[in-house]
Amino acid sequence: MHDRASAASSASPATPAPHHLPHLPEPDYARPLLQVEPAHRDRLLSLLAVMYGAEVAAQQYPELERLMRVYHAHKPLASLDADTTFVAADRFSERDVVLITYGDLLTAADRPPLQVLSDFLRRFMTGAINTVHILPFFPYSSDRGFSIVDYEEVDPRLGSWEDIATLASEFRLMFDGVFNHASSKSRWFQRFLNGRPGYHDFFVAFSTRDAVSADYLRLILRPRTSDLLTPFRTINGMRYVWTTFSPDQVDLNFRTPRVLLRVIEILLLYVRRGADLVRLDAVTYIWRELGTSCAHLRETHALVQLFRAILDVVAPHVALITETNVPHRDNISYFGNGHDEAQLVYNFALPPLVLHTFHTGSCETLASWARTLDKLSDTATYFNFLSSHDGIGLLGARGILSDNEIEALVERTAQHGGFVSYRSNGDGTQSAYELNITWYSALNRDGSHESDAVQVARFLAARAIALALRGVPGIYLPTLFGARNDSEAVLQGAEKRSINRRTYDEGPLMRMLEDPACWVSQVARGMRHLVTSRIEQPAFHPNADQQVLDLGPAVFGLSRERPGVQHLLALTNVTASAVAVTVPVPVAARQWRDVLSSARHDVVDGHLRFVLPPYGIAWLVAAD
Repeated sequence: MHDRASAASSASPATPAPHHLPHLPEPDYARPLLQVEPAHRDRLLSLLAVMYGAEVAAQQYPELERLMRVYHAHKPLASLDADTTFVAADRFSERDVVLITYGDLLTAADRPPLQVLSDFLRRFMTGAINTVHILPFFPYSSDRGFSIVDYEEVDPRLGSWEDIATLASEFRLMFDGVFNHASSKSRWFQRFLNGRPGYHDFFVAFSTRDAVSADYLRLILRPRTSDLLTPFRTINGMRYVWTTFSPDQVDLNFRTPRVLLRVIEILLLYVRRGADLVRLDAVTYIWRELGTSCAHLRETHALVQLFRAILDVVAPHVALITETNVPHRDNISYFGNGHDEAQLVYNFALPPLVLHTFHTGSCETLASWARTLDKLSDTATYFNFLSSHDGIGLLGARGILSDNEIEALVERTAQHGGFVSYRSNGDGTQSAYELNITWYSALNRDGSHESDAVQVARFLAARAIALALRGVPGIYLPTLFGARNDSEAVLQGAEKRSINRRTYDEGPLMRMLEDPACWVSQVARGMRHLVTSRIEQPAFHPNADQQVLDLGPAVFGLSRERPGVQHLLALTNVTASAVAVTVPVPVAARQWRDVLSSARHDVVDGHLRFVLPPYGIAWLVAAD
């Protein structure tokens, strides 16, 4: 099959950046109200019944349908019309690339951070990035936004809802649904402390610490080493509150239906405000049952499926993405059957496996694992990322990498100036949970004798793997600048994760980006070239076929095919040495072209033979 340029250019029409149409400021009840079809109603009731039993589900359903009707009445007519023609299989394409950022990673003296971000994206990312994940931009009390004080307001230090609307007019937006826990400073928790009626069971709380026995504690899966229960003085005396992540992050009690309904109301508010994707933060732990691990419970999956079922009715264009930093098999369980749960799942095994690949100079483990990444459905796929606002999680690779291989990553992180976070195992021991280091520094040791050119090439080679794999790629904004460790932030008393959360003043950043000799400029130009090349290749569609090639330990190779449109070979040299590659070609073309370099390679005896330079990348398509 030959690469047909005309077909390729029309196979996936450029996904319009904004799927969001401004909602009505007030509900329009002059229009007919939403009528939930019986099949959808039965589905919603069955999921409520998993959590609360059939009797309570029937009692609570009218309020759920009321919330859906209120949201529906806010939708503009154009949005309602678009729903009738929406095809879920067309939700994602090769043109989808997500930029992940805090609202204030970019700052300037003359305007709010969200406006600085908008200006930067318009200037540098138009034509490359079509989706922006703005990490929690609400008022918060700790954990860099993930301890929310007010779910319904924009942090005034960042900007306003008008700034969010401006971004939504140009890009798809991903919002965070931080629904596992709220801030201890939130109105909800203050009402709990003050004994306000209706809030006594809003949080998971006990009258004594012994209510959660040592035997129970040993079973509970947690990503932290802090105490599970935090004491708070209330109007009714001392209460011990479940705090999975920190004493300031108090866990919501979804066993109380009112909590679920309040969260659904917020979920629909986010859609009204511009969310095209909603990231369910730490959803692994959202349902608690003493005597279990309190992770991945049946009710947890039912809750995610309920969110999906609601959105399928009232906002079918909105996708859910689950953030579940757990072993790979548990992680992908949040796809459900491929049609009924999350549309995207963070591919948590990928970052440590790619890091291991470049540290060892062998892609064999990565290739073996990648062969298991089967297509799930036409409507669900992987979210491929290498770095994020957190560290490099290790749980996703457990069972794929050996304990010794994981320990080698831990040791290399220390050698490269990073830190390691640990979690409690329940038996009194701890294990490494996360590498706290930037992606650039994880690959490249500060102060080494290597040239910037070598380090940038290694960095881009790693990024190319994530861009080529089946799925939707995500890129953390500091990655575009080749961010190195901000060790000073950690030493000054901030948490370990601050090493990867450096903020940039607009003026100095612009000067670095405009200096061709600066590694920041080299990384930024290289990343933009990779991304803009990727989004033009139909073979990188999430639903395109994928085969992992066996080209030896030094070269990670993928064959991606959009049947009838394009066949592409993606090759990456994971070593510091040049490698001669011999690749059997899958189609009868006489010559193949590298879309990154424009180099052409002749086919001889059914094979391509050429040399990949150290950390070289080649994305090859049939040229005739």
